[in-house]
Amino acid sequence: MSRRKLSLMLEAGIAGLLLVSCAPGTVEDSASTSSEVVSVSSSAEELASGSSAMEMRTFTLEELSQYNGKDGQPAYVAVDGVVYDVTNVEAWKDGEHKQGLTAGNEWTEEITNQSPHGIKVLEGLPIVGEFVE
Repeated sequence: MSRRKLSLMLEAGIAGLLLVSCAPGTVEDSASTSSEVVSVSSSAEELASGSSAMEMRTFTLEELSQYNGKDGQPAYVAVDGVVYDVTNVEAWKDGEHKQGLTAGNEWTEEITNQSPHGIKVLEGLPIVGEFVE
């Protein structure tokens, strides 16, 4: 696993832990009036070693293509082996980037080497998984 990917996964895991730790202790089930306790048993060490309760999903190109931002689907893009959720990014409105790129694809070359902003634009976006060819 590349250092970049490991770093991004670690950042996503820590961000998730922070969100959970700030959330209320229960989640109301909309189908009933019962509540269930939310618990996360994960640590930075587990995330760094690659074993955690919050395993990242693995996407093939075929699976990734389903997340194109159309018909109510989220918009995901893969860059350098990491799958990012760009659904709420204005530049990816409805799954189409103003530079002609479409969500549901792998864009490492285009984003890291050809775009004016480079990979920095992906910092802070939700990471939803890992891309495998």
